Amino acid sequence: MKIFIKTFGCQANISDSEQLAGLLGKGNQIVNSAEESELVIVNTCSVKERTHNKEINFIKNIPEGKKIFVGGCLTKTIDIRKHRKDIDAVFDTNSITKIPGIIKNPEDLFSETKEEKINLPRMRKDKNIARIVIQEGCLNKCSFCATKLARGNLKSYRIGDVKREVEKAVEEGCKKIYLTGQDLGCYGFDINTNLPELLDELTSIEGDFKIRVVMMNPWHVIKILDNLIRSYKNPKIIKFLHIPVQSGSENVLKHMRRIHTVETFKTIVNKFKEDIPDIDIASDLIIGYPEETEDDFNQTLDLVREIKPDVLNISKFAARPGTEAYKLRRLPSEEIKRRSALLVNIFKEIKNN
Repeated sequence: MKIFIKTFGCQANISDSEQLAGLLGKGNQIVNSAEESELVIVNTCSVKERTHNKEINFIKNIPEGKKIFVGGCLTKTIDIRKHRKDIDAVFDTNSITKIPGIIKNPEDLFSETKEEKINLPRMRKDKNIARIVIQEGCLNKCSFCATKLARGNLKSYRIGDVKREVEKAVEEGCKKIYLTGQDLGCYGFDINTNLPELLDELTSIEGDFKIRVVMMNPWHVIKILDNLIRSYKNPKIIKFLHIPVQSGSENVLKHMRRIHTVETFKTIVNKFKEDIPDIDIASDLIIGYPEETEDDFNQTLDLVREIKPDVLNISKFAARPGTEAYKLRRLPSEEIKRRSALLVNIFKEIKNN
């Protein structure tokens, strides 16, 4: 059977799709478009409204006569079939390993039990890049986050299992190892270890490769800061720190249930810059959160001017179904656009100086 897998979202979703392809590759042909396929799998993301709209539009426009299966994070937060009735089956992020059975006997499948997805067969999107999920879920419930609804609480994979997957990837010629998950800062807290211990073990592997660590939340990073910086100094670690602050206002962070403070974020960034001067700092900001006043927004601008991040992911607030923030009264869309445009311009000025 000819199967097309369409992926939306983060590196963890791309990893899931690589595993879907790996599990289905034997006896089937993975093709590059819905048009040439007999069966389409859509692996969805629930983080942003813009992505949500793209996903629904894609699903609606899958050619008639194709078998359609929809998985990923969005399936836990909305009723996909409201947008297309002839979907064969819907499944969640805890049902990846069961995809051959779901296709053979189409029926919806949702589970609250996390699967063991480490060291599964996979078909890589890029033969030079290994995307390895080292943990799923997280230890918090931010008011705006729909990913928590889909991925649940923290589950970390053991260091030995992760190491075996990295070793296999290096043997297969991968030059970059992307360690991914929902919040790598809390990796290992559920199994009596932590991210620096994992990195130290992985950098002991022989071979020509570099490790890129994806997103870590500040309130966990501060607990492991000194050891994390030490681990980052290893030449096999790419000098890139993605640490989302989301707002420069303590008031907004409190409403977001973000746990960390602006000062915690600044401490982490400044310590990394001091100890690793060539580090690239990436952060995320949500503009126009329902509780954000003009003063709160100005505090965010001040933070960006002070920190001068190398990469800044700016999102205009859009309420996600099922989240706490979905119930809040929203700011006027024009005001959100104004604030976002102002921040974009200030960041461009920082980058150009």
